[in-house]
Amino acid sequence: MTPEEVGRRVVELLAPVEATASVSGGQGHARATVDVPPASWADAVRAARDDAELGCDFLDWLSAVDELADGFDVVAHLWSVRHRHGLLLRTRVPRGTPVVASVVDVFPGAAWHERETHEMFGIDFAGHGELRPLLLPPEFEGHPLRKEFVLASRVAKPWPGAKEPGESEAGGGRRPIRPPGVPAPGEWGTTPTPAGAAGVGEGPRGGTPARPARERPARPTGPSRREPAPPPAEPGPLGRPVPGERPTGPARQEPAGDRPADPARPEPGAAPEAGEG
Repeated sequence: MTPEEVGRRVVELLAPVEATASVSGGQGHARATVDVPPASWADAVRAARDDAELGCDFLDWLSAVDELADGFDVVAHLWSVRHRHGLLLRTRVPRGTPVVASVVDVFPGAAWHERETHEMFGIDFAGHGELRPLLLPPEFEGHPLRKEFVLASRVAKPWPGAKEPGESEAGGGRRPIRPPGVPAPGEWGTTPTPAGAAGVGEGPRGGTPARPARERPARPTGPSRREPAPPPAEPGPLGRPVPGERPTGPARQEPAGDRPADPARPEPGAAPEAGEG
């Protein structure tokens, strides 16, 4: 079945319930997506599993999406092992009362997914019976995947911001700014900080203390005068060089007798010796 045929089949099975079919993704990743009312959530999951044409007998995953003022989208991806097609079922619950029926009686493996979604988004699954913490410690407060949830690490450490192209990293630091998702100082925190105090606090509630400026060593003003080279070290005992110094070779000596001596030149006008002539 094509994604369009899968979507139309789900709408037919849920009639007269108002459901809307569409296709998400493209090419080899196209999926039929069917939006159903929260009251028909469990019925839609069961119908997709039990229908012979759909045969979506495998629950791939179940999670949620925070749509801010519009509420939360609860999404489940089902897969047919026999027919090799997928289906995305989606329902929207209000932000004030995020409750939807559990599907653990249809897919027992949904228990883990519903516990995680409850922990991360604060959505209740009626009929689950054991929505205890799964990943977070028991003392953790809040739901970290909600978009209004503030990460304490972002508030505790100022974000310096990006440098402009060509701007030196050694220049003066910029005024710390808030990273995306962090409210203005005075809207978050528990430590009172008066407005105008050191740091970036601006209201009755605590801000973030300013990061101290880094101290850099002073740069020398000019080139230093080069010191004269030390005199060569005296040779050690037995003519051995001192460690660390370059050894000098011995003076070249020529042994006597290897080179004949020059004959003495006669003085001009001197009589030749006997036997010469």
